[in-house]
Amino acid sequence: RAKEIKTKLGTLLQKPDSAIDFIIPYPEKPEKPPKAQKPSPEEALQWRDSLEKLLQNPYGLASFHSFLRSEFSEENVEFWVACEDYKKTKSPVKMAEKAKKIYEEFIQTEAPKEVNIDHFTKAVTMKNLVEPSPSSFDIAQKRIFALMEKDSLPRFVRSEFYQELIK
Repeated sequence: RAKEIKTKLGTLLQKPDSAIDFIIPYPEKPEKPPKAQKPSPEEALQWRDSLEKLLQNPYGLASFHSFLRSEFSEENVEFWVACEDYKKTKSPVKMAEKAKKIYEEFIQTEAPKEVNIDHFTKAVTMKNLVEPSPSSFDIAQKRIFALMEKDSLPRFVRSEFYQELIK
């Protein structure tokens, strides 16, 4: 959180180069996520053993994201989702734009939502971004998936919210 505030303050304190910098763009109207149907207790029970099934279910993903946000650790699932979206990108120009955004938001040192990846993974990812491809973030995404599977999923499964879902 402190890094995020520091980044925002730094941006605000920069002097604009021209009048165009004074124009505040309106964010695009966010797409409403599809109305996620609450899973049956049986379906939710499968999430205990499969982070993949949890993340593939819109309700599960939203629940997991909310849980991680409550723990101030949502950057991992946000990075994973950003990588999934990135892999679906067809246009090389859009791919390069998304790669840069993902790198700046999650990978670079002191990024606002920096994910916890080792030096080797970060180096390989940076090398892959010289020529962005659908697999540029694969190694980092696998590391973060493993981290969520080993660390975040067990905490989520023990949470009150999850316990209510399986009743």
